[in-house]
Amino acid sequence: MSGNGSLETGCRSEIRPSNNTCSQKELSVTASAISMSVGIFSNSLALFILIKSYNRIRIKSKASFLLFASSLVITDLLGHLINGSLVLFVYSSHKKWETFDPHRIVCSVFGACMVFFGLSPLLLGSAMAVERCIGVTRPIFHSTALASHHMKRLLGLTWLLAALVAVLPVLLWRPYKVQRSRSWCFFHMEEPKDWLDVLLPLLFSMLGLLALLLSIVCNTLTSCALLQARLRRKHHCRGTSYHIEMICQLLAIMLVSCVCWGPLLKYTVIYTISLIHSTLLIHYSSRIHLIMLSTRAKHEPTSFSLLMVVRMATWNQILDPWVYILLRKAVLRKIFMLFHSCWGPKSHYLHRWQRSMLRSSMETSNSGAGPSDCRCLGRFPLSDTTIKSIT
Repeated sequence: MSGNGSLETGCRSEIRPSNNTCSQKELSVTASAISMSVGIFSNSLALFILIKSYNRIRIKSKASFLLFASSLVITDLLGHLINGSLVLFVYSSHKKWETFDPHRIVCSVFGACMVFFGLSPLLLGSAMAVERCIGVTRPIFHSTALASHHMKRLLGLTWLLAALVAVLPVLLWRPYKVQRSRSWCFFHMEEPKDWLDVLLPLLFSMLGLLALLLSIVCNTLTSCALLQARLRRKHHCRGTSYHIEMICQLLAIMLVSCVCWGPLLKYTVIYTISLIHSTLLIHYSSRIHLIMLSTRAKHEPTSFSLLMVVRMATWNQILDPWVYILLRKAVLRKIFMLFHSCWGPKSHYLHRWQRSMLRSSMETSNSGAGPSDCRCLGRFPLSDTTIKSIT
């Protein structure tokens, strides 16, 4: 998804526009262009880093994680490119949908892209969380049963599910509707005609909320397993550092998704559930139908509120790539070294963490893909003298 326009209906040629309206329109176009440019740049940089790491890594579980992460960044990149181009096209046409889209083809494509590029990151984030949870809690099963082609099939099914939800309104002859701001298209949420108009946005929101809930549960289990391993003094286990790196990235992705997508999903669920009862009662009595129409008008979603939560959701695709740019092992090591220099030489925990990171890096570069994600060093630990001579 990309940034969308504001509430104004545009400056019409037949009516002399005010300076305030024109300035709001120019501000909306500028904000959309900046959001699109920043999103494309951020995702391109993150994709370059992930592809470089994917070609260099030799650990099987890390490669699976990088496959999903690269797919997530590619999805966000295409979302900014396609949706951002559609937004700029709508503004360049002065939002006159009746002129450039009389058959609602552009609106259908716009709405389907909004849904697909909005739901895909949530589903990919939950798939990454499940993959990492299995890799940490059941490493042998992950290495033996979950091959690379299984991960690619799971990735394809995730995209297929998002695409099915996106094209479902078109297949059911419930096309997407131009919203009141006339700058974007979405589900037909205002004045639904029947239960399908209520079910489609509810399906979208429930899938997004379930994906977020699954991510929270799996990331919590993974974090507890890693914390339990650290408390048991398993400092010589290969792969501990990259497990910590991946779980930090997953927790950041989960936090960004909850903050950005939570308001829109909650907004849609609350509104659609409030209309389910009234929509069902329409089929029984015309008197009840009139009553529900008058009640429904009081609960119609305002265009401003819906547009604000959609704008918050667009920041998810801008912040996601910076998780992989900033929360890398090299960057985390520099941050810990900076804290260590500020705290002084009396801090031994940071020095111990740095030595564990160095051990894991040396063992990862000198070993191939093993049958387990965490293989202990056993009788051959690296001495402190060797580590000091290397650093």
